[in-house]
Amino acid sequence: MEGVFTQTLVSGILIGFIYALIAVGLTMIFGMMDIVNFAHGEYLMVAMYFAYWFFVLFGMDPLYSLPWVTVLLFLLGVITYYVFIRPIINAPMLSQIFVTFGILILLRGVAQYLWKADYRMIPQTLTSGNVSIFGVYVGVSQLVAAAGAIICNGLIFWFLKSTKMGMAMEAVAEDKEAAKLMGINSDRMFALAWGVGIATVGVAGSLLSSFYYVFPEVGSNFCLMAFVVVALGGFGSVPGAFIAGIIVGLVEVLSGYLIAPSLKFMFVLLLYLGVVFIRPQGFMGRK
Repeated sequence: MEGVFTQTLVSGILIGFIYALIAVGLTMIFGMMDIVNFAHGEYLMVAMYFAYWFFVLFGMDPLYSLPWVTVLLFLLGVITYYVFIRPIINAPMLSQIFVTFGILILLRGVAQYLWKADYRMIPQTLTSGNVSIFGVYVGVSQLVAAAGAIICNGLIFWFLKSTKMGMAMEAVAEDKEAAKLMGINSDRMFALAWGVGIATVGVAGSLLSSFYYVFPEVGSNFCLMAFVVVALGGFGSVPGAFIAGIIVGLVEVLSGYLIAPSLKFMFVLLLYLGVVFIRPQGFMGRK
């Protein structure tokens, strides 16, 4: 019994790292522009398809295609900003919601048209198989994905806090008009935020594709949890998203193990509601 509990605990931590990686791009975009990207999960789906087709067409393992997928998703994020988001930056929030939701429908519809509703999976990768760590069996793919999530979150935090470009982005997020007076081009910073935010799901999609099915609705399986993670950690807080991702992963798997698998999402949402009532800005968010 103790071994099963430990196995469950480790699984929760590993999936929590993935949630954190997906959520960090979402919270970065919101922190910069106060726009909620409802299509975030669909960009994850696009990244997974890119990784899959790199494998099918060129024989590239997801680890090898990860840089390419990340760059492609960065460019897709920048294009999304200039084509769809920039025209509605100052529009009412309802218009912004409709635009990002429309992008969700567009990307999912294109995926269903091009690749149908079939479930696809990369059969064998460099990270296939399991490894035993102190008696706990962990999938190598999940372990690599967790390590990638930790590294990516760390790099983003370093970028925001230790580089001129990152500090410029934070200045724009704090006060766009004041940053403009200091010579910071807010339009470029917004484009960069979308590029980096979407690039993070490029990393997540590449890592997930090595052990998870690829299909047009795959993004919805992770996007809901990403929104919960962002709300728990605090909208706009990168460290908050990282901590909240681990908490959500643990609550999900432990409630499924200790109570009932069919109720595991209910307890995650109850945790979310509790935080909303007690601390609406999240763990590390600001009022």
